[in-house]
Formats: sequence, structure tokens, C-alpha cells
Amino acid sequence: MTTGGPATVFLCGPRPGGNSDTAGLAFAAGLARAGRTPRIIRLREHAVTPCRGCGACAVGPDHRCPLAGDDAEALFAAILDAAVVAFASPIFFYHLPALFKALIDRAQRHYAVRLDHEAAGIPIGPEKKAHVLLVAGRREGRQLFTGALLTLKYFLWPFAVRPAEDPCLLRGFDAPGDLAADAPTMADIVARGETAGGD
Repeated sequence: MTTGGPATVFLCGPRPGGNSDTAGLAFAAGLARAGRTPRIIRLREHAVTPCRGCGACAVGPDHRCPLAGDDAEALFAAILDAAVVAFASPIFFYHLPALFKALIDRAQRHYAVRLDHEAAGIPIGPEKKAHVLLVAGRREGRQLFTGALLTLKYFLWPFAVRPAEDPCLLRGFDAPGDLAADAPTMADIVARGETAGGD
């Protein structure tokens, strides 16, 4: 059992009680089994103003975003502070939902900061893993998760975080309660959380 470091699970779906919520909470239950006290962040409960593409964050020593004042920076801080971090999201039209993508786009400021640090030879720090749980209503589609996984890879790069190599990719869970009714899959998600919590 371990209690080392905070664990944070982001629930990135717009629908309370949806299948991605179910996946994220099952993962959090596994973290708790491993001795962690998971913090649950529901993105739909936070205000994030969409990026305007103004380019202001590309200049200046602090790369300040003119939209600062909403919840985006506090959410980024939660990623940085967590020893274990996970993202549970539905797939909409082969990609991530709008509220999650809004947060991702606001990370442009951090991308500029990391590029500056690399140019100046400032160490970024050790990389940590992000655990990814993606839930799709569709059962088929060879590229169903490809766009979301690529976006998450580059979203997390400025924070020295990389998606774990074994994302939990779930297909065919569409209606409310579909995932909760699948006991073997739920047990697997809990086990994933327990393993992550023991790292």
C-alpha cells in the first residue's frame, strides 16, 4: 500500500453519470485501494474560456494569456501537482468533447514556456505518466481513438507528462449505465487504478 503523492482523476465528459464518468470513478476506486486519496475534477463544473488564437502568449517573458482569470491555470496546476494523473473522456465524432478541447487549446501558453526552457537549457524535470480512459459509443472504427490519443500526447508534453503506453480504450458503451453493467470491464478498470496507485 502507498500514500505517496496526490492522485487526480479528470472526468472530461459533459454528461453527469455518463460512461466516461463511470470509467474515471472506477479508476479512482482502484487508486483508493492502493492507498491513494484520489481528487476528482469534473471539467463540466469549471469555467474555461476557449482560446482565441490571438498569439499573445507567444511573446513576453511569462507568456501570459489574456484570458487568465478563469479556471484553466488551476486545472493545469492540478496536472503538474499530481503524482498520479488520469483522464477519462468520451469520444465524440472520433475526438474529445468540446469542454476538454477548450482546456487543451489553452495549454498553448505552457507550450511556449517549455520551448523557452529547452532553448535556455533549463531542465524540465522527470516525466510522469498520464493514465488515459476513452469511452466510445461506436463498436467499430479502426481510427476511433487515434485523433484523441495524438492530441493528448501533445497536450501533455509541455507539462512533462506522457500518456501511458496502455490506454484503456472502450468501445460500444453508449447508453447511460452500459459500462456499469459490464462487470468484467469494470473490474479491469479498477485493477488499472490499483496498479497505477502502487507506482
